[in-house]
Amino acid sequence: MHRFARRALHTCEVPRDLSSVTFRDADGEHPDRVNLDAEVPDTVWRSVESLYRTGVHPGIQLSLRYRGEQVLHRALGHARGNGPEDPPSLSKIPMTTDTPVCFFSASKAVTALLMHMLSEQGLVNLMDPVSYYCPEFARHGKRTITVHQILSHRGGIPAIPRETPIEVLWNRDEIWRLLCEARPVEVDGAKLAYHAITGGYVLQRVLEKVTGDSIENYLDRYLRRPMGMKWFTYGITPEHLHELAGNYATGPRPKFPVSWVVNRALGGDIRTVEQVTNDPRFQEAVIPAGNLCGTAEEMGRFFQMMLNGGIWNGKRICSELTIRRAIQQFGSLQLDRTMLVPMRFSAGMMLGGNPVGLWGPQSRYAFGHIGLINKLCWADPARDISVSLLTTGLPIIGHHLPALGRFVYTVCKQFPLLPENQRRLVPA
Repeated sequence: MHRFARRALHTCEVPRDLSSVTFRDADGEHPDRVNLDAEVPDTVWRSVESLYRTGVHPGIQLSLRYRGEQVLHRALGHARGNGPEDPPSLSKIPMTTDTPVCFFSASKAVTALLMHMLSEQGLVNLMDPVSYYCPEFARHGKRTITVHQILSHRGGIPAIPRETPIEVLWNRDEIWRLLCEARPVEVDGAKLAYHAITGGYVLQRVLEKVTGDSIENYLDRYLRRPMGMKWFTYGITPEHLHELAGNYATGPRPKFPVSWVVNRALGGDIRTVEQVTNDPRFQEAVIPAGNLCGTAEEMGRFFQMMLNGGIWNGKRICSELTIRRAIQQFGSLQLDRTMLVPMRFSAGMMLGGNPVGLWGPQSRYAFGHIGLINKLCWADPARDISVSLLTTGLPIIGHHLPALGRFVYTVCKQFPLLPENQRRLVPA
């Protein structure tokens, strides 16, 4: 890409020969175990390379499992040092499959499952009002808002007040005070409005009230350690900050009305989002809706466990009924009043659709979550795949969108629908 175009589009430097910036975990790829033609993962990977060539993602990770076996485990580009504003003198740190990346809103899928696990343990009834567990939340008409409404983005508190200082995001007590003082836009759960950041704090407070422990300890006890994760924590410890991939505001700067939607959903422009998410205070904090950190393989492992009906490596993580409840559609396809696009949600997951949906064509049974538009993490029981594509660019609207769409389409095409009698977690 010409230097002038790179400046205008805020893209990173992309070499002609991508082998120089490609990392492959050959020992972690086993297409032969599921009799998968080698051309299938290669075709999917070429679509990832096409996305990288748009220059909007300095670093990319991909993990893809088919029938329980990982058939793609690769990385492209750099974790740090090749952003649009980075000087040439800055050292470029390669992206590998072991580099931790912030999942952003894909964190919501994990936090949601924790709440469903609480329900399985008899500690929470998701249909109870939040105020049953945290009475102070009832202020200003929020007495009847349920835990389930928060999980399904129907809680009526989609955003924190615009004048809120950014430092409040990592102040547990102050953010909770603001949410208790908030006035809901509605309380009956009839209207869908994506809760970009607020819902996670509410769920955290309920979890910590009923367990008497922190959400990070609960995650560690019931998911991270039983599943053998190295990372997979809310935030990251100070001694590992230097290993965390950076985030970059790439692509054309959004103009109205897109910029208005971004500000409405995220509480700031994309440049501000870049600065905040690279702030060590954000990176070390616990933000249940937006700063779980880990690798593509770890998030893929999480969704594979869900595909397995709650089992990982022979170990029961949660019941199959808990998984089914977590992915059950709640409400119909509806215009999301935050993102202004039609969406289907369960109590915690973004769902696919027929004839086409978020997770590609004929993806009615697929479930997962997007992270800041460009991180795609999902599972499709009708294809028996779990996919985790992590990226470090934060473009909103730009020339990369066709390549991103082609990636999803390519995955669906290369892994066609299975016969109905071979599908899991879907109705007969």
